Amino acid sequence: MKSSTRLAAILLASLLGVTACNAKASPAAALPAPAVDTPRASAPGQQTVVLSGGCFWGVQAVFQHVKGVISATSGYAGGSARTAEYEIVSTGETGHAESVQVVYDPSLITYGELLRVFFSVAHDPTELNRQGPDEGTQYRSSIFFTNDEQKRVADAYIAQLDKAKVFPSPIVTKVEPLKAFYPAEAYHQNYAALHPNQPYIVFNDAPKVEHLREQFPALYTGK
Repeated sequence: MKSSTRLAAILLASLLGVTACNAKASPAAALPAPAVDTPRASAPGQQTVVLSGGCFWGVQAVFQHVKGVISATSGYAGGSARTAEYEIVSTGETGHAESVQVVYDPSLITYGELLRVFFSVAHDPTELNRQGPDEGTQYRSSIFFTNDEQKRVADAYIAQLDKAKVFPSPIVTKVEPLKAFYPAEAYHQNYAALHPNQPYIVFNDAPKVEHLREQFPALYTGK
C-alpha cells in the first residue's frame, strides 16, 4: 500500500472507534490438509518458501507464530533488483509483490502444512490483486516456488481446494518461479509485533494471528 493510502486506512480505522478496532474478522474455515505434500524430513534442516498475500505485515506476523518456522522476512518478489524499494513497488508497476520469505525446519513442519496455513488464515486467495483495504498487483496472491516439487504440491493443493469448493469463488493464487527475493526496508520488519496497537494492525492483521491460534493450536506458538 502506498504510504498515503495506508495512512488513510489507519485513520479510517481510528475513526471507526474502539468497537470496530476490537472486532474480529469472521474466522475462515480450517481447510483440509493437502492430499499431495512433501515428506517430513527425518533430520532437522532449513528450507525456504516465499509467499505473497496482501500487505506483508500480516503475512509475516502469521508465520512468525507457526511452530517449525525459523524466520519470516518481509520483502519483494517478482520484479527486478532496481525496483525492489517500497515507494517504487507501491506504484504497482514493478512486477513485484509484497512477499514473505519463510525459512522453516522440514522435520517439524511440511511445505504443504505451510500452504494450508497460508490459504486458511494468512489471506483470502480468491481476491484478485487486492487484500482488504489494499489494492494493486503488488498485493496479489502468489506462491513463488524454488523447485519442481514445490510447484507440484502447490498446483495440486489449489486444484484440490477448488474441486472441493471450499471457497465461494475460484482461487486466483499464482504459482510462479522465484527469480529472487529482496528483503524490505528495516522499518517494515516485525511491523505487527512492534506496533500491536496501531489500528491497521489491530483491525487487519491481529485477527489473522488469532485465527491461527484457534484453527491450528498444534502449530501455534506464542513467541
